[in-house]
Amino acid sequence: MENSFNRKRRKRRPKVCNFCVDKIGHVDYKEIEKLKKYITERGKIVPRRVTGACAKHQRQITRAIKRARLIALLPFSQD
Repeated sequence: MENSFNRKRRKRRPKVCNFCVDKIGHVDYKEIEKLKKYITERGKIVPRRVTGACAKHQRQITRAIKRARLIALLPFSQD
């Protein structure tokens, strides 16, 4: 009988910021396809601990999503 306590724990791979890897200095609000990866089906912005983005780029992502919402490129909610 295998118990949940006896299972081996695996080390998680550290998440890497995709923008740092691609050497992108600025996140543009007009790049909708990139920004869609950082919002849920309901339209919420996904947090840093889930996306793996660094703090600098997460702030830029958030700002870009909010700007895209204001000019109706992205939805505020998906009801």
